[in-house]
Amino acid sequence: MITRRKAVRLLGAASAGAWVAATQLGLNLVIEPNASAARHNVTPRLAPGAPMSAERISLIEAFKKQSEGLETKFEARSLKSDWTMPYRLFRPSTNKKAPLVLYLHGSGGLGDDNLKQLGLGNIFGTRLWLLPENQKHHPCYVVAPQTDRGWCLYDPTQEENGRAKVLPGFGDGARLAVQIVDALRREFAIDERRIYVTGQSMGGAGVWNVITYRPQLFAGAVICCGSVSTEDGTGSASTPLWNFHGHSDQTVPVSVSRDRIAARRKAGGSPLYTEYAGVDHNVWEWAYTEPNLVKWMFSQRRD
Repeated sequence: MITRRKAVRLLGAASAGAWVAATQLGLNLVIEPNASAARHNVTPRLAPGAPMSAERISLIEAFKKQSEGLETKFEARSLKSDWTMPYRLFRPSTNKKAPLVLYLHGSGGLGDDNLKQLGLGNIFGTRLWLLPENQKHHPCYVVAPQTDRGWCLYDPTQEENGRAKVLPGFGDGARLAVQIVDALRREFAIDERRIYVTGQSMGGAGVWNVITYRPQLFAGAVICCGSVSTEDGTGSASTPLWNFHGHSDQTVPVSVSRDRIAARRKAGGSPLYTEYAGVDHNVWEWAYTEPNLVKWMFSQRRD
């Protein structure tokens, strides 16, 4: 019987058939960068248990309970630019310079009520950084803007697979989100070397977009099941990045992440990639409850 350790090792250069075989074993698929690039960027140890095991699901349920009420710690703000973009900001209890985390919501957060980007599936990506234990060891600012038109550049007059066609270029939503970050950098004592970006689904595509068009801004990126866009994964290839996807995703095919990661490695990057067997589109529930994710992200620093 193949062991989890051996399966993970073999998958480093796996064929499509090997990927399928491994997921049938219920494994977390951890595909490391090439050995030469991996020395300084190896995937941290993942939570124990197969993705759909009771042991693993318990982490997700515990997070929901522990994070209840943290959304009230965000203050409501807005940025007036081409249009008014609402956003929520959390400020840490420290007088020292602190990192900043930019969170880009999924399509469930679309709107202008300055609330939905903190609710539904977005609770994981917005509340994780506010947990008392994380603020104790990694005090940080967290900003969660809300877009009513997506993060990438879209043409609403054209459809592609039943959705507005994605165009190349810096997305309108992503551009204003960066304007918010730039404004906060001027207002607060933010550590310029430790600005991070994360997002899920539509917001994951937004992360690919924003690191491509503002390559010198972010020290690291965490992406969950980023949806289709014109960004192929090669933008800002040297930026540390950890990408997550559910093997059974029925909304964004897992091949979208696989292709981007392969292209990024070909371009000289060393991204981390974790794929969960049996997990659908809500992969963020597994990703943001990985015990070592927070430590990994805050260990990244921009030169």
